[in-house]
Amino acid sequence: MPHWLVIDLEATTDDGGWPVEEMEIIEIGATLVNRQGRELDHFQRFVRPLRRPLLTPFCRELTHITQANIDAAQPLADVWLQFEHWLGQHHSRLEGWASWGDYDRKQLLQEWQRLQLDSVLSRVPHINLKQRFAKARRLERPLGLNAALQLAGLQFSGQQHRALEDARNTARLLPLSLPATP
Repeated sequence: MPHWLVIDLEATTDDGGWPVEEMEIIEIGATLVNRQGRELDHFQRFVRPLRRPLLTPFCRELTHITQANIDAAQPLADVWLQFEHWLGQHHSRLEGWASWGDYDRKQLLQEWQRLQLDSVLSRVPHINLKQRFAKARRLERPLGLNAALQLAGLQFSGQQHRALEDARNTARLLPLSLPATP
């Protein structure tokens, strides 16, 4: 049975946002699900940013990630090796990977290039569930995750702007966003 990986990243930022080139990943959350959105396995790690190691007050408040979480974490190059090792046991059944919007894909591409990392994910299709959900629902424009969940009759479960919880909530919308299988 094919599986989907849903990924969400949290990254350094400040009020008003930063360009993707200046953001650094501070948390990776991933849930491996079947086509019905049922979780089969998950991965979560904090990541220590190297260019701007101190989180802004805005970032700490938004994500509920503490400076201590980040200070105790490993840099992305090490965490990504752990992620790839975890993913290795599932990659033969991986149909693709998804994120809510395109930020996560762009951030990962940037980091893979910057750190010269290879990833299984670069060889499987990515889908932007935000766009897919909007198309499936015939919406004029894509919605934020919370609004999409509400439209689907679901409530956000867990803490918003935490990587694993955001990935799990995104995965709940996967069955409503993928074309039906024959």
